[in-house]
Amino acid sequence: MDIAALLTSAGINIALCVVLFTLYSVLRKQPSNRIVYFGRRLASVQLRSNNDDPFSLERFVPSTSWLIKAWEATEDEILAVGGLDGVVFQRILVFSIRIFSIAAVICMFLVLPVNYYGKERQHKRLGAESLDVFTIGNVQEGSVWLWAHCLALYTISCSTCALLYFEYKSITKMRLAHLKGSQTNSSHFTVLVRSIPFVPGESYSDTLKKFFTTYYPSNYLTHQMVHHSGVVQKLMDEAERMCKMLSAVSSDGGSLRPFCFCTSSTLSFHILSDQPESVDQPESVDGSIRYSDFEVAPPDNECPVAFVFFKTRFAAVVATQMLQSTNPMLWVTEQAPEPLDVLWSSLSIPYKQLWLRKIATLLAAIVFMFLFLVPVTFVQGLTQLDKLSKTFPFLRGLLKKNYINHVVTGYLPSVILMLFLYTVPPAMMLFSSIEAPVSRSGRKKSACLKVLYFTIWNVFFVNVLSGSVISQINVFSSVRDIPLELAKAIPTQASFFMTYVFTSGWTALACELMQLFTFVCNLIKKFILRNHEDAHDWLMSFPYYTEVPRVLLFVLIGFTCSIMAPLILPFLLIYFFMAYLIYRNQMLNVYIKKYDSGGLLWPVVHNTTVFSLVLTQIIALGVFGIKDSPVASGFTIPLVVCTLLFSEYCRQRFLPIFKKASAQVLIDMDREDENGDRFEEIYDRLRTAYCQIQLTSHELRPGRAGTRVTDATEDIPGSGGPKTGSFLRGVLRWARFMCPLRRAES
Repeated sequence: MDIAALLTSAGINIALCVVLFTLYSVLRKQPSNRIVYFGRRLASVQLRSNNDDPFSLERFVPSTSWLIKAWEATEDEILAVGGLDGVVFQRILVFSIRIFSIAAVICMFLVLPVNYYGKERQHKRLGAESLDVFTIGNVQEGSVWLWAHCLALYTISCSTCALLYFEYKSITKMRLAHLKGSQTNSSHFTVLVRSIPFVPGESYSDTLKKFFTTYYPSNYLTHQMVHHSGVVQKLMDEAERMCKMLSAVSSDGGSLRPFCFCTSSTLSFHILSDQPESVDQPESVDGSIRYSDFEVAPPDNECPVAFVFFKTRFAAVVATQMLQSTNPMLWVTEQAPEPLDVLWSSLSIPYKQLWLRKIATLLAAIVFMFLFLVPVTFVQGLTQLDKLSKTFPFLRGLLKKNYINHVVTGYLPSVILMLFLYTVPPAMMLFSSIEAPVSRSGRKKSACLKVLYFTIWNVFFVNVLSGSVISQINVFSSVRDIPLELAKAIPTQASFFMTYVFTSGWTALACELMQLFTFVCNLIKKFILRNHEDAHDWLMSFPYYTEVPRVLLFVLIGFTCSIMAPLILPFLLIYFFMAYLIYRNQMLNVYIKKYDSGGLLWPVVHNTTVFSLVLTQIIALGVFGIKDSPVASGFTIPLVVCTLLFSEYCRQRFLPIFKKASAQVLIDMDREDENGDRFEEIYDRLRTAYCQIQLTSHELRPGRAGTRVTDATEDIPGSGGPKTGSFLRGVLRWARFMCPLRRAES
């Protein structure tokens, strides 16, 4: 590929981004699109517009106000609306911007000139110059200038390790603060018990109560059984029909409310008063029925799964860390997820089936990965016109045209690959659902890892080692040849990765900003079906399982191409800056927070970044060997060893905080609650915390704690424009953004 083809791909994608950004800045001002572009704010406060004038000119003028608001948003605001998971995702982007800013400076001014003038040759005009002359492949074998690449590799590696350490340390402190700040989190007192043994003549509930009152007499509080989901659905349908029959009762002062899945002895419907005390307090003065007085399923429909509540956090953690029986397949305990994080459909699946499901999904994912080699190989064929012309002779005349040539080689391959990759996240989410995780966050983390491994294998390794499927298998039949093969292939595939950054990076971000699918559905609903009500059922949480692998893939591409083909670094920096602003805007306006895993994705990010760095060093070692530079190769070996030692230190120092709870923190929290006489209030809340039939969506309650209500009306159509910050505040914001030491010291 030459410079002209690269510029053609860049021009097409820049034009698409400009069009989509312009459309977004106009469409977001239309009152009919509020649920699409301001879903989170509309869910956190009941907003009524004061200016819906259809002839207002301001509504049809593009503006950059959303960029200003996204830039001026503080980390505390992101923490309030997106939780610690949202802050961790933003830290990934900030880390990427910092490290690739360093890499771009040193590689563009030191490595790129060495690559360009690495061989004595007659250079063409810039537009007709091949991209290969900007890669390390253009450096003469045995050249003394390879020290520049070794120096750049050392600078990038040391900077990466330093920044990773500061980020890991800072996020660990934030996770501990998150744990200490969640005093009312019911999951701290709750243990999920699975594989309860069947005892003839006893229900699962009686068996569980007898077991825990025998072995945990001083710490056991109560428990709540899980019922088969089919029973739950049947009861929901019956309740809906009953509510329709008794809808007239609400006009008499009472109201019908859905009830949760708790234990008692009554099976009848009751009219609950509108007073909150009748629901929250264990006993109501006026004699109204509380939610925990209902039992909606007989014992025959119980699953061998239950939530067991303990009197202290420390007792619950101790119960999860020990075997409860001599048979490890019985009385299996683990820390319960947050109430809104529970995946109820997975709890009814027998525990003994889980390992079979994991093996089945692993095999299915491997088969899907190899089937994906077909479109990837086809895409790589488009980048090689000589092979394409031989395979399809009727295209020779068409491919001789410059514009068609530039589009086919520079734009079409990455677009086709991106379209095929859109099928990967739903497939991996399906595989993760089959594994039956107990929490939604666990399912998303599992899907995130699958998508990450899949994209690294197919987008990076398969594209780098392009060719037929048989040749790729032959390449990996000899492990010793992998570094050499990668060292030969990466400089030649740098042009494809550049175009991939344009399409799957720039244009995909513009599509994320536009929310194309939700926008089209909203358009059909309001202008074709004539339903003008804003349905909150459309609100979604942030798709970490698709966006985290995408960002980490670009981190991998950036590291491996930094000294091999540094021309890609400015394009990657543009992507990370765009992602930083766009994702902040989406978190502030679009996506809601249903639950918070407490930043559990950061160890995945850290390990993937270290893997990318070590892979870069191994590839550089192979390149230095090919280029006959023993000095550079000798200096690279200790760099690999030091990076692995750094990774092991971080694993020992920080990773346990993300896997286990600290006894010191939990005991201190228990003592604070005991001294403040808050345990009774917590126990009352525990009895109705885990409801298999949810009452309402927590994110739809107006004036919810932690939400800045005054901010919810800013920059929404019909409620006034944004307040632009001063120039000095912007300068200070940039200084804080680029300095990681401030967070590490705080």
